[in-house]
Amino acid sequence: MARILLAEDDPSVRGFVARALEMDGHAVLATEDGGLAAEAMLEHEGNFDLLLSDIKMPVMDGIALALRVADQFPDVTILLMTGFADQRERAHGLDALVHDVVPKPFTLADIRAKVKEALDGREAETITLAQQLEA
Repeated sequence: MARILLAEDDPSVRGFVARALEMDGHAVLATEDGGLAAEAMLEHEGNFDLLLSDIKMPVMDGIALALRVADQFPDVTILLMTGFADQRERAHGLDALVHDVVPKPFTLADIRAKVKEALDGREAETITLAQQLEA
């Protein structure tokens, strides 16, 4: 399945999301802040299908992380999470870079569905690009 980099500062949410995604067969590397996630992205040379990040975190927030990842590794799909309405509004300014913003709190089914949607969108873009290259 997919390789997912998870950035979430709340240990209970981080564990919940990681387990949910692993149930679907995904390989998840979980980090506790945006700075560590940025380091992991570089260390793994962008070899992730999805970055799933909280927006409000210490060290580096999810918006700064999304901007950095989109600049350095444009093929990585980005999905953000937040429980703060003002943070959600900040993320909507990044529509071209971010697949979606998942509002917290969410259920197990919610996060699994949003990740599936983001990954399905990634696959559709890859197929379309491959079709264009063949033409």
